[in-house]
Amino acid sequence: MNNELLTMLEYIAHERDINKDELISAVESAIASSCKKQYNGDELVVKLDPKTGELRAWRKLTVVENFPVEKQISITEARTRFPNAMPGDMIDWEISPRELGRIAAQCAKQTIKNELSNVEKKQVQAEYEDKVGEIINGTVKRLEQSSIIVDMQKSEGILGPKDKVPGELYMVGERINALLLKVDTKSKGPSLILTRSNAAFVKKLFEREVSEIHDGVVEIAGIAREAGMRTKIAVRSNDHRVDPVGACVGMRGMRVRNITAELGNERVDIIKYDEDIRVYATNALHPAKLEAIEVDEERRMLTIHITQENSRLAFGKKAQNVRLAQKLIGWNINFVMDEEQDDESFEEKKALIIEQLATELSITPEKAQLLVNNGYLSMDGLKTAGMKDIETIAGLDEEDLASIEDALSRFAAAPVQQDAE
Repeated sequence: MNNELLTMLEYIAHERDINKDELISAVESAIASSCKKQYNGDELVVKLDPKTGELRAWRKLTVVENFPVEKQISITEARTRFPNAMPGDMIDWEISPRELGRIAAQCAKQTIKNELSNVEKKQVQAEYEDKVGEIINGTVKRLEQSSIIVDMQKSEGILGPKDKVPGELYMVGERINALLLKVDTKSKGPSLILTRSNAAFVKKLFEREVSEIHDGVVEIAGIAREAGMRTKIAVRSNDHRVDPVGACVGMRGMRVRNITAELGNERVDIIKYDEDIRVYATNALHPAKLEAIEVDEERRMLTIHITQENSRLAFGKKAQNVRLAQKLIGWNINFVMDEEQDDESFEEKKALIIEQLATELSITPEKAQLLVNNGYLSMDGLKTAGMKDIETIAGLDEEDLASIEDALSRFAAAPVQQDAE
């Protein structure tokens, strides 16, 4: 039994690259825990000889005159091994090797497995805690429900449903880059929590690809992302001789192309940061041309005058351009049409959208207008953004958010309607 146990431990230590002394300590603790149950909760010390595999264990017992109970031993029996024992002494009473072997054999495999897992998790914690927020890579090990398990050689990472990029396909054995979001050694399963959908992943890609950012010459002032679709990133230079946008684009666009290739051709807009919120907003809403901007600093609201011709560019597909621009600059944006139109005016269209959203979401028109002012013009747009972003909109209470979430759930579950031929 002892030789088999030692051989097994040596194999596990080598196979899993675990320190042998730590592994032996873990097994000693597991066996002590199992033996403790056999001895009515007595405190035990277990030692495993790393050379011979011999197991020894001692119970801590209190010496009494007569009639010992749990955790006690009579003075007569105690003096067979400790001649000088006196009542009240605490002694280490060794368990017979045969009895110990029987108990060790009965030691639950799950207990040892858990101890080994704890040792591995401590090693993972020590190795990766300084890499949180950095890009690491591994290979896809298996697909588990909606998650991806990534083999990191000495450990496993997990890419959960929310941390995957929509539309990306992953094959077993394929190499994959991801941002290490956190190290979680307390929960079951892989300890390394990974993400590819977080905006910080794009930020780290720029730091890795653009030497000026890595060296601190160019800084990332802000970033807003809808994973798999589009990212806006604002940059500024600490050296007037360096163009921050040009540095990020690279010669013949090589740098930004490398980044978009890693992101599955996700669109990346690189804009120049400016302290003047008017200039910053203009850059963020590019390629739309803005007529004028009114600033309400107290409400952090920008009222932007725009022509009908540029309204589509300003909003973008499913209002994505204005939505990302608002996230990037941290201000709310409200568009106002300046010129008169022969056909249906911009304000009339906006009113119809507000009315439709209010009906679909079962909220008041005033609350629907908050959504429209923040760039959400349809159920599709709200679904794409998700509740996390919607919850940040000032003016929506818990009842409004609950109603919106319920409507979006019904919308997502509804069958896709086919266009009539």
